[in-house]
Amino acid sequence: MTSARNRELLALVPVALLLTAGFAAVFSQESDKLGNLSLTYGAYFFAVCLATHVFLRFRLPYADPYLFPLMATLTAFGFVMIYRIDESLARDQANWFLLGLVLFALTIYFLRDYEVLERYRYTIAIGGLLLLLAPRLPGIGQQVNGAYLGVKLGPIAFQPAEFTKLAIVVFLASYLRERREVLIVGARRVLGVTVPPLKHFGPMLVVWGASMFMLVFIRDLGSSLMFFAAFLALLYVATGRFSFVVIGMAMFFLGAWFFATTVPHVHDRVEVWLHPYAEAQGNGYQILQSIFAQADGGLFGKGFGQALITIPGTHPPAPLLPAAETDTIYSLIVNEVGLLGACGLILVYLLITARGFKVALLANDGFSKLLATGLTAVFAIQAFVIIGGVTRVIPLTGVTLPFISYGGSSIVANFVLLALLLLVSDRARREAAAPAGRAALGATL
Repeated sequence: MTSARNRELLALVPVALLLTAGFAAVFSQESDKLGNLSLTYGAYFFAVCLATHVFLRFRLPYADPYLFPLMATLTAFGFVMIYRIDESLARDQANWFLLGLVLFALTIYFLRDYEVLERYRYTIAIGGLLLLLAPRLPGIGQQVNGAYLGVKLGPIAFQPAEFTKLAIVVFLASYLRERREVLIVGARRVLGVTVPPLKHFGPMLVVWGASMFMLVFIRDLGSSLMFFAAFLALLYVATGRFSFVVIGMAMFFLGAWFFATTVPHVHDRVEVWLHPYAEAQGNGYQILQSIFAQADGGLFGKGFGQALITIPGTHPPAPLLPAAETDTIYSLIVNEVGLLGACGLILVYLLITARGFKVALLANDGFSKLLATGLTAVFAIQAFVIIGGVTRVIPLTGVTLPFISYGGSSIVANFVLLALLLLVSDRARREAAAPAGRAALGATL
């Protein structure tokens, strides 16, 4: 599959040019930095991507040729936006990018036979749930914007939810592969709705309970929605029963409604979403400034480096757009590159989602198919949750915009996610390229 890897290499060239042009646009606002620095950054980025490409060429020659360049595009765009906010934050992000690529390579090297994950599914699931509990433990747990998201162990701080999503997807893919026939054959119709057998209803209740736990005790609405939506996507692919998805959605919305009316901090989050002007200088300030920033960008944007992030004349600088490097980075993007640029960004996420689901379609075994579906779904839903939050489609949450928002946990976990997707893709396309499956591969390219 030399042609596939050549396409990957060619796709990386415009990505490096995009990063170079982005930095040049930022530097053009600072006359003291004009020079060849943007070319240097572009060359460094291309060199790192080229090394990764060479590794993939030898290790996973049949893997999807577009997934890595698409995710490199998001990373490059994120570098430019974060550098434009704070140069020191961009340096940290670059270090985490390199760490993410190291774990990406290690995952591919040691998990070539990724089906070994099936044998340890319960261990992985328990580890993931313990990670969810860690931010609530005294001494190591940290609050991030009111939610218990962080863990700090000495000099190391990270957000466990980013790694928990991988553990949950692996467990659910393995469990549903094994139980899918029982769920289908044992289902009964009640009042016209197909209901799974009660003795196998446990996983749905467990995942539902974990989602409600995150909503109430961890105070993380974004991850709660992300995990449960990914579970419903896997359940539908495993069983083909849309009624199971309807039941799951009803359970989630009923639980969310109950806690939104009885738990104060959940109620406050919903009220800010519905009535932000009621607390325009308080809890509603962030979402209102986010909306104003997007409106100010218009169709074509104000240009890189032109958005106001802090209030001029304040010492220390008061935030005009709170959490611009994390929660509201999409609003900053819309302000500076406009609605057209933001639509281009969303298109990249949609292309990644399409390629991920194509990997799932090509996979021959149940575990690979469900694993690729779950990883793609959780990635796409995470992007939707944060973009939907800053545009007031759903309540604003604390998840990161994959590969773009500032944060080491997010970029490292998402590179592991990419590695798993490429592992599944390599096996699926290798089998399809065999004499018996070569015609099928040609039909799906």
